[in-house]
Amino acid sequence: MISVSGIRGRVGFGLSPEVVARYAAAFGAWALQQKRGTAVALGRDSRVSGPLFHQVARASLESVGADVIDLGVTTTPTLQMAVEHHHAAGGLNITASHNPIEWNALKFIGHDGLFLNAADNAAMRALIDDIPYATYDRLGVTRFDGEAVARHLDAVLALPMIDVEAIRARKFRVAYDACRGAGGLVIPRLLDLLGCQVESIELEADGRFPRPPEPVAENLGPLSALVKQSRADIGFATDPDVDRLSLVDEHGRAIGEDYTLALASRVVLKHRRGVVVTNLSTSLVVDDQATDHGSVVVRAPVGEVNVALAMRAEGAVVGGEGNGGVILPDLHLGRDAPLGVALILQMLVNAGESLSAVMARYPSYTIIKAKLDRPAAPLDAVYAALHEAFPDAAVDTQDGMRLGWPGRWVHLRPSGTEPIVRIIAEAGTADAARALVARARELMAQLAR
Repeated sequence: MISVSGIRGRVGFGLSPEVVARYAAAFGAWALQQKRGTAVALGRDSRVSGPLFHQVARASLESVGADVIDLGVTTTPTLQMAVEHHHAAGGLNITASHNPIEWNALKFIGHDGLFLNAADNAAMRALIDDIPYATYDRLGVTRFDGEAVARHLDAVLALPMIDVEAIRARKFRVAYDACRGAGGLVIPRLLDLLGCQVESIELEADGRFPRPPEPVAENLGPLSALVKQSRADIGFATDPDVDRLSLVDEHGRAIGEDYTLALASRVVLKHRRGVVVTNLSTSLVVDDQATDHGSVVVRAPVGEVNVALAMRAEGAVVGGEGNGGVILPDLHLGRDAPLGVALILQMLVNAGESLSAVMARYPSYTIIKAKLDRPAAPLDAVYAALHEAFPDAAVDTQDGMRLGWPGRWVHLRPSGTEPIVRIIAEAGTADAARALVARARELMAQLAR
């Protein structure tokens, strides 16, 4: 499967060492062609298949003449920052992010620390069938970078909106679920630096996920139990490559991932005036937060690189996606869970009250998500029918079609990795959100007849 983030697949069913070798070599060759240096940063998350693919990718990068800067098991944001730190030609992370245990993937990062855009992805893939391998005297070599995580955390703690001493003074009791991902090597270290008392589960970074690794509310039962058992002030959960952060309040209630960005934005907007960028499928709770601080929200197509590029174009002060991904240009233009942890703790310091008390003042929204088989009719016909059914809606066609009204919206978009159409709706009540999804389903069914 090929998407804006790279390639992914199930190990042994499409994703093989041969596929990894070809794509890693093509990426290395493409990166060298950009003439931004000769080094490529390489890392992986904790997945069981990671050590195998890591060896394959390292050899493949060397085979086209790239010098490898090897970070070992690391997070995606740490690798992105390492690309910038080393002025590397690019970065390659071996991670399937939140996908189940049988999956793995390659995430391709450009010299600027951002995932490749569509044009660069196409140019890289064009080399797959004719890889320009290096001769014996131009092969790459590998060196290791064991300080990348320390640099990453130091940079987070040095941010002007993070008052480290104030956070330490609160002596937060924090519960953390790493789900045996790379976060077990990073987040407890950060929490310790912030003076927190930490109760953790599933820290072993062996990739044997004890539950579905996506940190959505329905998967956070063990963390909720830990919060209540340890009487924690807050619970944190990360995905395997640690670019997404989910929250559990002091009562053990899992909070939707959209609130991570909204709550983190409160801290940034207190220090920086400017635009907030998020994607078309992110909750209106982010808009509410921006409005409270005199800011506006700009929407971008789904996908981290799309949000990052829009942030760069808008000069945004903060952004991210409603999946728990927070992006701060002061640090780097990538989703970053360690950053999110620090910002959320700072938000609690600023608020001077519990997470549940903060949440009680937010408007209540319900998001309903559905997916349908892609219809035989062109999707343009579906969009036209939907617009005709809702002529009073504000229309955005950057990524499928999003129809919006005050306090509610519905977004239809084709999946980039499956032959399906995703329908996401949000409203003040579950019934109102379901009604939007039902109407979209009905129109699609009519066109399929």
